[in-house]
Amino acid sequence: MPMYQEESNLSLQALESRQDDILKRLYELKAAVDGLSKMIQTPDADLDVTNIIQADEPTTLTTNALDLNSVLGKDYGALKDIVINANPASPPLSLLVLHRLLCEHFRVLSTVHTHSSVKSVPENLLKCFGEQNKKQPRQDYQLGFTLIWKNVPKTQMKFSVQTMCPIEGEGNIARFLFSLFGQKHNAVNATLIDSWVDIAIFQLKEGSSKEKAAVFRSMNSALGKSAWLAGNELTVADVVLWSVLQQVGGCSVAVPANVGGCSVAVPANVGGCSVAVPANVGGCSVAVPANVGGCSVAVPANVQRWMRSCGNLAPFHTALKLLQ
Repeated sequence: MPMYQEESNLSLQALESRQDDILKRLYELKAAVDGLSKMIQTPDADLDVTNIIQADEPTTLTTNALDLNSVLGKDYGALKDIVINANPASPPLSLLVLHRLLCEHFRVLSTVHTHSSVKSVPENLLKCFGEQNKKQPRQDYQLGFTLIWKNVPKTQMKFSVQTMCPIEGEGNIARFLFSLFGQKHNAVNATLIDSWVDIAIFQLKEGSSKEKAAVFRSMNSALGKSAWLAGNELTVADVVLWSVLQQVGGCSVAVPANVGGCSVAVPANVGGCSVAVPANVGGCSVAVPANVGGCSVAVPANVQRWMRSCGNLAPFHTALKLLQ
């Protein structure tokens, strides 16, 4: 009788092991089909004419990272995949910064595609998620981050391809991505953060010289009271404003606190910016292309300090290399 029971237990264990293997394969298949379904049902990707680069990001996960299911919904066995369409002529730096921050909190499967509407993409943008390393099964990741370089007027994002309309605009997408970190703010602070994001997009990026100068004054005042724009924590407001400053040019300022003088580089495809330096600071060398119209914008000391603080963080520093 004991021998029969032992044989029965072994058979049961073998059956359970086989069942686990079958379930694992089914979940792998479901994850793969789900990924293909998103690509096929998204009009933003042409599989026949797409160059695909995948990169595994280093995963420095924290134990208190936000549960993605609480924000994105639970879909057992399927990888949660965020699909972003962006124009290579105007790389959304804030989203690349946020991608790096996400990789520090979650296991992210990063993928870059080139859409057929784009003839060529610079090599640094094709490899903006790093070099391709070993591949792991999709179910080993917590989040998919798919970037499609495409000729679009505005950056677009879809999470649930079948059920949601695209989110448009770098600022709105940045808000969504930053929400995945689970930061909690009271109503006043949340409104302040939203206001800064709107200011970055509508005044700093698209506004006149006077509007830009007003933004710098507001930033200088806020940064005189706290390390970051909305308090003592880095928020999406800092990420978006820093990124827009890099995109409009003239504000890639790297000045040590005890050194007079700064070197400001303005990208060739950006409207030039003449930077006014306070009286107690040494001269400033500004490199502006000869064929670019200039705008006179003063960069206050607190803003320069804040820019250095952002640039010292690895995700910002990595994104900035894409402009070089």
